[in-house]
Formats: sequence, structure tokens, C-alpha cells
Amino acid sequence: MDAMALEAAYHYLQRAVGHGTSTEALLLTVLLLLIIRLAWVRAFATTTASTKCKQQLPPTPPGKLPIIGHLHLIGSHPHVSFRDLAAKHGRDGLMLVHVGAVPTVVVSTPQAAEAVLRTHDHVFASRPRNPVADIIRYNSTDIAFAPYGDYWRRARKVVNTHLLSVKMVYSKRHDREEEVRLVVAKICELAMAAPGKALDMTELLGGYASDFVCRAVLGESHRKHGRNELFRELTEISASLLGGFNLEDYFPRLANLDVFLRVVCSKAMGVSKRWDNLFNELIAEYEHGKEDNAEDFVHLLLSLKKEYGLSTDNVKAILVDMFEAGIETSYLTLEYGMAELMNNRHILKKLQEEVRSQGKKLDMITEEDLGSMAYLRATIKETLRLHPPAPFLLPHFSTTDCKIDGYLIPSNTRVLVNAWALGRDPSSWERPEDFLPERFLQDQDGDVDTQMRGKDLRFLPFGFGRRICPGMNFGFATMEVMLANLMYHFDWDVPNMVGTGAGVDMAESFGLTLRRKEKLQLVPRIP
Repeated sequence: MDAMALEAAYHYLQRAVGHGTSTEALLLTVLLLLIIRLAWVRAFATTTASTKCKQQLPPTPPGKLPIIGHLHLIGSHPHVSFRDLAAKHGRDGLMLVHVGAVPTVVVSTPQAAEAVLRTHDHVFASRPRNPVADIIRYNSTDIAFAPYGDYWRRARKVVNTHLLSVKMVYSKRHDREEEVRLVVAKICELAMAAPGKALDMTELLGGYASDFVCRAVLGESHRKHGRNELFRELTEISASLLGGFNLEDYFPRLANLDVFLRVVCSKAMGVSKRWDNLFNELIAEYEHGKEDNAEDFVHLLLSLKKEYGLSTDNVKAILVDMFEAGIETSYLTLEYGMAELMNNRHILKKLQEEVRSQGKKLDMITEEDLGSMAYLRATIKETLRLHPPAPFLLPHFSTTDCKIDGYLIPSNTRVLVNAWALGRDPSSWERPEDFLPERFLQDQDGDVDTQMRGKDLRFLPFGFGRRICPGMNFGFATMEVMLANLMYHFDWDVPNMVGTGAGVDMAESFGLTLRRKEKLQLVPRIP
């Protein structure tokens, strides 16, 4: 039995090394050495829990191996693997898997999500330690990765009250409209200069999201010295280091190895140093020349440090959150939305008819024009249902023992809410794999719940409970005005397939966020 487990582990690692990056290959090689060293010890280690206690734990898939646990059952798209495993082996929406050395409970139904995120929210509101986040997020003193406690509550209050309140989001409308106007002008210029030429919409939409977030955070100096591009670069690197199923998260002993410290931590420390140098430069400028009434996020946070007991490093950590969450969510959802519209031309036509029904030619659609566009909001919600930016949200962590439907969830257990699976659950959604914005039109008047707080937790693109994303309104406003103007000003087609109605490839790659494998190339035409 021991030899079979070790052989299976070896073949699993060999396959992973063959398909991973050089960093992953190196870490996996180290992991193999750990297996050789520890396999005999772990193979004979048995739990002391009684049969009764075992029965109280959530059901688990068969085939668990020493050291790697159920890793060999998880494919390149873990959200899909967990959905399929839960359908076979889970019960009451709960399933216990061992991802490497870490026991992880996977939540796959609205009822189980309600138990975790509402009924027992106080138990699961914390986060597991993440060594990379500790480096990049100033010892995880941001909002996303900070453990639940007094500091997190204070930091969260600052963000909710002063940075991302409804009033503040509304106050940024002219900045959003200006950034949209620049993108529309650029597309018009390119479309007239080279009719029929495809544009890289991934780059354009990513640039728009980055520029607006930078403008909100930095104010009018957001393009100074190319800072908008630099912040976007740092955001992408940080997301890649934090993304997906990292070995150090599921084999905690790796975090103490010299090779891990040299390879992964050195990269994280390099990125952290770049963030820190940039923030120090900004803070120096703002402390010596910014108006007291300025409403950019840097100035607001610095002015609130004393009131909320924040250090300068705390301010920097919160700013990293603003960049990473604000940029990634908005541009990925816009890209997925455009891709789905290209694959569903009848919906594209219906959306354009709504947006263009203003009765007169407008320079651009402003946020004041959006109030009657229920189908636009429904289209964005449907995009988020099928393509939640973070398929597992961020991991939750139990701080004490808890029972859900008779199952024991021990303290210090990692909990993953499969938001991707919730959005495609056939028991909750009619034709769950189809792109149907109409499902979010609640009545004949087309009134849509744009708050996305859901009554039954079937739909959780921004999470729920204490850990719900505070930037929900900020992100939705960023997406809505841009998509409206893309629909208003241009007709769209696929390169080399103009007039055929051909669609685009929706193949995905998994990480901290889901994204399409290929860049979105589309041909704009001015009607």
C-alpha cells in the first residue's frame, strides 16, 4: 500500500512538473523529496478519532493518498473538479477533501452557503494564513486577507465609510465617464484609420479599468511618470503570485524550506519592494502638497490614520487591495461580457436596441442615462453568474468547532465556497449553462436587483456576510457605463469572420481569478 501511494504521488508530481512553470517545477521537485522522506512515517500514521467522530465529518471522496491527499483527483480547473466530486461524494452541499496536507471543506449549494456565510458567519469569517499575502500585503493587514478581528473591523469600516460608500462611488462618476470617453475616442480613431482591423479588447478594457482605479486612488496625477501602467503591472504580478492552488498553501512545511524562501518568497519580496517604493514616493508627495479636501484614496487614508489607529503600512496594504480587486474584477467581467455577447448575437442585438433607444444622437452615454437600462444591468449580472471573477471567492477559515446539518467542521479548517458551481447549479437555475440575461428581469417593468445581495445565496460573485466584497458598487458602476458605451457607439464582429455570426473561444485558465486563455480580438464598426 505504501509503495503504491508513493508511486502514485511520484507520477502525479512528474505530470505536474511537465506542465508547470519553472518555479512550480522546482517546488514540486522539493515536494517529491519531502514525500520520499516522510512517506513511511505518514503512511503508518492514523488518526485517533473514533468511528463516531469520523462519521460526523462531512463526506469525503475515496482514494485519498498519503501526503498529497486528494490532489490527484483535482484537474487543471479545480472549481469544475470540486463541482463534479461534490455531485458524486458530497452531501447537503458539503464535502471534505484533503488538498495536500490541509483539510478543506467545499461548499456547493445555496443552503450550505447560507449556513457558512450567514448562520455561522462569525465562525468562518477569518482567513487562513497565506505566506505570499503576508509579504505583498504588509503582513496581511489589508481587507481581503487579514484575519477576522479588531484590526480587520477597523480597516473595513474605513473602506466602507470613506472609500467605497455609495456617496463616494457616485462622486467618481465624472472620472469614470472621462475614462470611458478616452477609450471610445481611441476605438473610433482606430476603426476609421484601419476599417476591419481587429482590436485587442483585453488590453483596452484592462487599460480602462486600471486607469480609472488609478485615478480614484491617486487623483489627477494617476498618469504621472506612467504610474497607471506601473500599478497595472504590479497588480498582474501580485495576482499571479497569489493565484490558484499554491503549494505553500497546501503543504505548509514548504514555507519553511530554504528553496521556497529563495524562489517564491524572493519574487514576492521583490514585488513588495516595488509596491513600497512607489507608495513611499506617493505619500511623500501627498504629505507635502495635497489639498485638505482632496478625495483621492491616498489622501483620504492618510488623513484618517490617527482616527482609526492605522499605521503607514496598513494604509499601503489597503491600497494594494484597491488596485488588485478594482482592476481585476472590472476588466475580466467586461471581457467575459463582450465574449458572451459575441457568442449570443440575439442578446447583443437586444442590448444595443435598449442602449440606443435614447431618441437622439448622444456624444456618449452618461451614468444619468443608465437608470432605464434594465437589460444592461441584467447582462452584467448574467456575466457574473457564469463567470465569477474569483470562482472560490477567497478561502474562509473556521476559528472554532461548528456543526452544520449534523456534520462537524473542526476549528482551523479551510472552507472554500464554490461560487462558480452555485451559479451553474441546475437545481437553482433553468438552463444553467446558457447565457440568458432575462433570468434577472424580475418583473414586467424590468426592475433588477443591482445590489447583488441575493435572498437565497444562489448568486455570490462578490461573496456574502462579513466578508462580502466592499467594492461591489464601485465595480458595478465601472462596468456598467463602459459596456453601455461599447454597445451604443459600435457594432462588433470577430476577426476574419465578419458577417458570419461566428463566436469566440471561451477556454479558461485558473488562478486567483478566472480568465480567458486567449486575448479577446474584436472588429469594431461605427454604425
